[in-house]
Amino acid sequence: MKEPHYQDLIELFDGLFRDTFNTVLVLGDDEPIYLPAGDGYPHHRIVFAHGFFASALHEIAHWCVAGAERRQQVDFGYWYKPDGRTAEEQALFERVEVKPQALEWIFSAAAGHRFHFSADNLSLGLGPSEQFRQRVQQQVADFLEQGCRSARACWSRRCRRFITPRH
Repeated sequence: MKEPHYQDLIELFDGLFRDTFNTVLVLGDDEPIYLPAGDGYPHHRIVFAHGFFASALHEIAHWCVAGAERRQQVDFGYWYKPDGRTAEEQALFERVEVKPQALEWIFSAAAGHRFHFSADNLSLGLGPSEQFRQRVQQQVADFLEQGCRSARACWSRRCRRFITPRH
């Protein structure tokens, strides 16, 4: 199987969501970020890091989790501290990353791309905790098993559209 390329992902995403959600996927040079439309930009932008396919999938997962109000805020209005978090900050990071990483895993599987858990904290050598790995795995199982039968595990319309695009 051919390794997926980020340009293919940009074309797929933009084809699905540019007109319906006024959102585009953009290759970035540095840290990923979500930028709502404005300041001379007509579209909301999901900016992913350095051409990394996994970064694009991860940022799309955050977009799928974010509600309408959060999608009007830079980086969805979430707290984020880059590499160098303390153990307490890392625990907070892991709590808010369960659903996005579960969706990234599902998206990765659909694209034939290998998923890797991310602790996103290299400088302190803190990898993803075993508890975090288990929570992400359980969330994947919940998403796949329950779909939208419960509010706890409901996939957004955007997520369903991304995972099963119609060409």
